[in-house]
Amino acid sequence: MSIFTEDRARTIVSKVVTLSKADECTASLTGTVTGNARFALNNLTTSGIVENTSLVVEVAFGKRLGTATVNAFDDAALERTVRRAEELAHLAPESPEFSPAVGQQTYLATQTFSEATAAITPDYRAQVAADSIAACKTAKLTAAGYLEDAQGFEAFANSRGATGYQRSTMLDYSCTARTEDGHGSGWVARNLQDSTSLNTGAEVRTAIRKAAASSDTKALEPGKYTVILEPAAVEGMLGPMLNLFNARQADEGRSFLSKKGGGTKVGEQVFGPQVTLFSDPTHPEAAVLPWDDDYLPRARLPLVENGKVMNLEYSAYWAQKQGKATVARPGNLIMSGGAKSTADMIRSTERGILVTRLWYIRMVDPQTVLLTGLTRDGTFYIENGVIKYPIKNFRFNESPVIMLNNVEEMGRPVRIVGEGGGGGGGRRGGGPGVGGALGRRVMLVPPMKVRDFTFSSLSDAI
Repeated sequence: MSIFTEDRARTIVSKVVTLSKADECTASLTGTVTGNARFALNNLTTSGIVENTSLVVEVAFGKRLGTATVNAFDDAALERTVRRAEELAHLAPESPEFSPAVGQQTYLATQTFSEATAAITPDYRAQVAADSIAACKTAKLTAAGYLEDAQGFEAFANSRGATGYQRSTMLDYSCTARTEDGHGSGWVARNLQDSTSLNTGAEVRTAIRKAAASSDTKALEPGKYTVILEPAAVEGMLGPMLNLFNARQADEGRSFLSKKGGGTKVGEQVFGPQVTLFSDPTHPEAAVLPWDDDYLPRARLPLVENGKVMNLEYSAYWAQKQGKATVARPGNLIMSGGAKSTADMIRSTERGILVTRLWYIRMVDPQTVLLTGLTRDGTFYIENGVIKYPIKNFRFNESPVIMLNNVEEMGRPVRIVGEGGGGGGGRRGGGPGVGGALGRRVMLVPPMKVRDFTFSSLSDAI
């Protein structure tokens, strides 16, 4: 079993620190158990369980660093690993960006674990797949989807007195429904910490409705349109931008938050006044580990308030270089929303486009955060407050900075998990952390209505 009790995990990492003869030593022990079920063409296709446990030992002699990894935990294996890390440190050149490990910390209590999710069985996964397939078959549609559940732990200790242990869980579900002729497609996805909140029947009905409604598409001319972006589409736009809330990138002129001639845009009005973004590791709908990859303690962090940039992330090295306080890398990002439902926003739209989600998103220009990508799985034309007909998918070329200056209405934030991690950088010793589904950034973002969103060309993709 890859999930160690707190006592066992703390004993291992403490023993490693005691064994080391280096100037400083950090031991990080992580374990995950991930289960999955995949279905396609209305059949369950694969299922499995993957377990992994890993110990990363990083030592430093002055500014010379060495790292070793092992997945055996007897005393002899621990000592070999520590000695190997020390040998590598003696061989390494000095790191020009070395910063000492954090000292003893007080971390916030965050509720990242669900007993129900940790107790998921193969029968549960099979039932979710069966319920999705049955509903699509009844509607004469073809289902494809994926369920992944994960539980994990992370324990660490260092020679400067910092230590911690935490367990986490997460569940990802997605389903795509296609019409028999392959011309109509609908999609739904949920990310949860607690599996008891998943209602497969209700979720798959969303994909079914969109698939059935999207089969007879018409082409619209590319151009600027008012759009209603559902939460998955909003996350697709915001994720790449939020990676740039990094002080070093801004100070070095590599970000949209860099000022011409030097400095950053902290304190400036960069977005529309409706936009407020913050991170809070204790948020009940988006709880995350109370430390970042360098074991800096996370706390509530305002990033944008009423359109003004408030804070950036400062690593230990960059904070010391710039004479600033360290600011931990956020593990979640929450955007304040409004009271409008998607239906309300449709009713208030004279002419616009409803976008289910975006995919194949790529950065074109980090200085402006210009992104390109495609719509998919349900794109609809709105006229005089009603959905008139499905439309062919578009390629878009748009910046989330511009988008967040053109927001007209917003709804209630919804939990979404992004594909990438937050902020750049990584664990001091290059270790894996609590990876997979558990290692992705949690976001709460609202559906939103935005004017003048740029669609640059048509796409034949479904």
